[in-house]
Amino acid sequence: MSDQAKAFIAWIIIGLIAGWLASLVVGGGGGLIGYIIAGLIGSLVGGFLAQQFKINLKFGNPFFEQIVISFVGAVIVLIIAHIIT
Repeated sequence: MSDQAKAFIAWIIIGLIAGWLASLVVGGGGGLIGYIIAGLIGSLVGGFLAQQFKINLKFGNPFFEQIVISFVGAVIVLIIAHIIT
């Protein structure tokens, strides 16, 4: 398996975990696809905010750090989605 394929799968898994955790906090369902979409959009939002505010998590595990950043972004995305709808 190529490195690009591994990175894509890791991105999907991170999105799924972050979206699922965010839906537990904020509420709402969406199923597997909804969790992945919320988590992937949350990854972009969380990554952007972490970069803008120069937030550097030092947990020692890059996978866990990305899940936390994606989770925070997904919570923000879901809150905005609840406000809009």
